[in-house]
Amino acid sequence: MTGYVHSIQSLGAVDGPGVRYVVFMQGCPLRCVYCHNPDTWLTEGGEEYTADELVRKALRFRPYWRNGGGVTVTGGEPLLQAAFVEEFFAKLHEHGVHTALDTSGVGNLAAAERVLRHTDLVLCDLKFLTKAEYRQYCRADFGQVERFLQLTAMKSVPLWVRHVVVPGLTDSLENLRLVKARAESCPNLQKLEFLPFHKLCIEKYDRLGIEFPLRDTPAMNEAWLKQLLEKL
Repeated sequence: MTGYVHSIQSLGAVDGPGVRYVVFMQGCPLRCVYCHNPDTWLTEGGEEYTADELVRKALRFRPYWRNGGGVTVTGGEPLLQAAFVEEFFAKLHEHGVHTALDTSGVGNLAAAERVLRHTDLVLCDLKFLTKAEYRQYCRADFGQVERFLQLTAMKSVPLWVRHVVVPGLTDSLENLRLVKARAESCPNLQKLEFLPFHKLCIEKYDRLGIEFPLRDTPAMNEAWLKQLLEKL
């Protein structure tokens, strides 16, 4: 089986524990207003790999995977190519490699369940907390995300929840407290990460001729975010 890869980061430090080999899959059904990788949206394009080819490529960097490191698959939305990710993770497990799935939690649940059989950690983006907000700002189904989170708990897969803090959109204390409460309701939660909104992606949007919906929204100052989180 082949998969389509947008890009690879050989020594990532923010997509799971330790130093990681990060594979960005091509294709995403969501259109989040703050997406920083619009170049991954289309299913067309990317570089074609077999699972074996990608495993061999990843294992070259194994000496750097200290402190619980390994391989993270992200996107785009990796569950859009669930069968390929399933095979890739299964083959990595044959080599004793730690696997992490960075996902928005959308997609076919039966296919996701098969991926989770070979997943050591899920990093799930909890973007908003209502169906209306998910429809408006992501063109996604919040119910699907909820069902995916329940599936990770049922499978006892360790979970990190991530939430992007956007000024004027998701930065109220009330929202942050609700996100914290929802994340902590997951029995398999290991970590909650609040990520500051940034606009380093604008150049990509301009190059692709796509309007960035939050162009006029200020980036989230990390010092201000720290102050907010101290109040939770």
